[in-house]
Amino acid sequence: MLLLAHGSRDPRHAATVEALAAAVRALRPELDVATAYLDHCAPRIAQVAARRADAVAVPLLLNRAFHAKHDIPAALHAAGSAIPVADVLGPSPLLLDALDRRLAESGQDTTDPAVRARTGVVLAAAGSSDPAANATTRAVAAEWQRSRGWAAVTVAHASGSGPTVADALAALRADPAVRATAVAPYLLAPGLLPDRIATAATAHGADHLAQVLGPAPELARLVLARHAEAAKAAEATDSPAARTA
Repeated sequence: MLLLAHGSRDPRHAATVEALAAAVRALRPELDVATAYLDHCAPRIAQVAARRADAVAVPLLLNRAFHAKHDIPAALHAAGSAIPVADVLGPSPLLLDALDRRLAESGQDTTDPAVRARTGVVLAAAGSSDPAANATTRAVAAEWQRSRGWAAVTVAHASGSGPTVADALAALRADPAVRATAVAPYLLAPGLLPDRIATAATAHGADHLAQVLGPAPELARLVLARHAEAAKAAEATDSPAARTA
């Protein structure tokens, strides 16, 4: 398995990616798990992909936006690599479970239906220039609200066009069903955007602020699921029947 991450100048980013890789290894000790980065961190994709011809790449991305559609394919092509690439991590019920975990760790009661029914949550994502990616995030928010019974779940963007965390919190407080608010970063690793989300959540009085998803057990299981799906698809494509079809 080759985990493909974005990379960041913030050392916490790579540390979190490596912690997630370690969590994956703990679940599947027999699996050779390596990491590579698009930018800022080492090793870069071009340094690793070319010598791992038998790997399946798993992008550590929550949405099919520019990095998934363009940057990763371009980096693999530049490395002369044709390894299979798994789908991005989101959406998935496991991500909702990880979001619940991080909110619970912040002190938010996620088990009492009455508490959920009066709590509004901001799902704070990076934001994208790709409208389809933003629509997918909104669909995740809607499913999280529907399946968990939150009073409301609204999306905020840490970059690009709004709504901002401040906008989202104001919208929740205008909802008569909402008596308390929480902010949940829909991001994998610490860095500039999660810090921006945290600063806004604190400045605008959110009652609870979750940490990034990081190496949550649900994320490790999801990475393995995406890897298995891609490996199965690659095996089917390479089967004698597929080659002669």
